[in-house]
Amino acid sequence: MLINVDKVDSGKLSNGQEIAVKRLSSGSGQGEQEFKNEVLLVAKLQHRNLVRLLGFCLGGTERLLIYDFVPKTSLDNFI
Repeated sequence: MLINVDKVDSGKLSNGQEIAVKRLSSGSGQGEQEFKNEVLLVAKLQHRNLVRLLGFCLGGTERLLIYDFVPKTSLDNFI
């Protein structure tokens, strides 16, 4: 099952690191266990050409994924 995303925001951690925060759609039908399984899968797919998953939040009905922030630019700059 793919994650449905409502919104992506950017922000900064207390250490100044820029992050991207994906808020998952509450209407995706994805339960807590499915979300946890998907987070584990994404975490295992780390690669130098993929955006790094830094963490997640699963509180009540809130489901967030926290990634390294990548500014709008061409993928050629990273490969």
